[in-house]
Amino acid sequence: MAEAHAPARTLPDQAALDAKLARLQRGKQAWAQLAVAERIAVIDRLFAELPAIEERWIAASLAAKGAAPHSLAEGEETFTLTVTYRLLRYLRKALVDIQQVGQPRLPGKVCWKHAGEWRLDVFPQTLADRIAMPFIQAEVRVHDSLQGDEPPRAAFYRQTDPPAKTCLVLAAGNIASTVNYDFLHKLFVEGHAVMLKINPVNAYLAPLIEEGFRALVEPGYMQVVEGDAEVAAYLVGHAEIDELHLTGSDRTYEAIVFGPGEQGQQRKRNRQPLVTKPFSAELGNISPVIVVPGPWSAGDVRKQAAKIGGWLVRNAGFNCITPRMLIQHASWGQRQALNEGIASYLDGLETRTAYYPGAARLHAKFLAAYPAARQLGQPAPGHLPWTYVPGLDPADLDQLAFCEEPFIGLFSETALDAQDTVEFIAKAVEFANQQLWGTLSASIIVHPKSLQDPLVAAAVEQAVDDLHYGTVVVNHWGALGYYMCITPWGAPPGHDRYDIQSGIGFVNNPLMFERPLKSVVRAPFVSFPDPYDAQAKHSYRYFRQDTRYHAKPSLWNLVKLLWHAVFSW
Repeated sequence: MAEAHAPARTLPDQAALDAKLARLQRGKQAWAQLAVAERIAVIDRLFAELPAIEERWIAASLAAKGAAPHSLAEGEETFTLTVTYRLLRYLRKALVDIQQVGQPRLPGKVCWKHAGEWRLDVFPQTLADRIAMPFIQAEVRVHDSLQGDEPPRAAFYRQTDPPAKTCLVLAAGNIASTVNYDFLHKLFVEGHAVMLKINPVNAYLAPLIEEGFRALVEPGYMQVVEGDAEVAAYLVGHAEIDELHLTGSDRTYEAIVFGPGEQGQQRKRNRQPLVTKPFSAELGNISPVIVVPGPWSAGDVRKQAAKIGGWLVRNAGFNCITPRMLIQHASWGQRQALNEGIASYLDGLETRTAYYPGAARLHAKFLAAYPAARQLGQPAPGHLPWTYVPGLDPADLDQLAFCEEPFIGLFSETALDAQDTVEFIAKAVEFANQQLWGTLSASIIVHPKSLQDPLVAAAVEQAVDDLHYGTVVVNHWGALGYYMCITPWGAPPGHDRYDIQSGIGFVNNPLMFERPLKSVVRAPFVSFPDPYDAQAKHSYRYFRQDTRYHAKPSLWNLVKLLWHAVFSW
């Protein structure tokens, strides 16, 4: 993967790749110089043209994942369109603000609470936000550059003659929305022209993206290619690609940067990378859920078990943000009830097609390490059971579940000894930070009555501060921050290519913060109705209406969204 020039080998489709690279080279100059008003016009065209591909997008995704229409999976695939519209709307607003005042306006109060860090309220912004997502709040923490009364934003748009650059986006294979997030961020926030390399797992997206986003493709601002690792290697090493971005695994990242196998690991140890281009990445993690012990009723246990179990089954567990490690207080009286509630909930759900390559092999690897794992549900051929592994020894620090993300429908539980709740919270944070691989997202579940104790409330706030994760969510999972599209998404600063963990850089940053540190999202302990519950039989109708609302916000579409939220059961 030499960087000075394209590799010498000839690919079967090299001529087509070179033609697209040439078109991108021409397009990058035009994109870098494109006026803000014209960028807004591009987004307006996307809003007009994307609806034409919606049904085919959903149908192709369901077919590829072996899922049925009118199912939980249909809601998930519709969700990928919802968040695309949502992000586009935030980007459009940011561009209008740049036209008017030079940078995106901050939607809420700015509170500088600690040296070196801004804290900014970013959600809710409108009455409609409060109605559609009641009691949800979000803030972004940003490095304080000491350059003014607000954190600087929109670096690309402050340049009088911005450089024209190209970025190769190596797209995710599991979630279509992540593909869109990545290239839209690189285009509209960082100002790069994009070569989008579609993952072979979801190659069906390529023609749909070319059609739905032709406002970007036709002028050469973005080009879309398919292909295997050889195609990716050709593009990574090409002189006309300036920067790289990957959503995938840390193993893929390291294979690109250092090369595969033992030779690659030796290069890593010797700090001799093959690829030194700027390379941002989002690479998953073993996402922890810290359960704060408290006065939970039997109903609370049942509802939280359903909520946690429902997080696992989304997209059959093939999510980088799926919770993977429940951390409980060893002496909490409701610990085993919660474990049993989760297992019972999962046992009552239909299993899903294990569509992602290597899933069966990875499942077998975890079963070999944990033969007592609870395998739940009635898997059909080609499916995997939902799998829960409670009771892991927190002192066995090298065990598989603490070191490798189980990118399947599996998660685990461990418990820590502590004298009281405050000590437990501190120990749980330390365990998550020090012992679990990755830094992408973490969750804390805490009963509102527990927060009435000032010591516990202070300990929870300290946990939010201390968790070294890019997104921290109270009483929900990381996907809530991902859905919002206004909170930057990625690993926290501090990683490099030699210890990549969950990656470098952020996407989903329409306010265009230059040095985000962390996103914090807060939700109520219990939400009802909850269309995100995996047992909500008609939740797909809610997500379809959510797409319509974000594609075309109106009071009527909001009313219909609320109706579907209530009657999604």
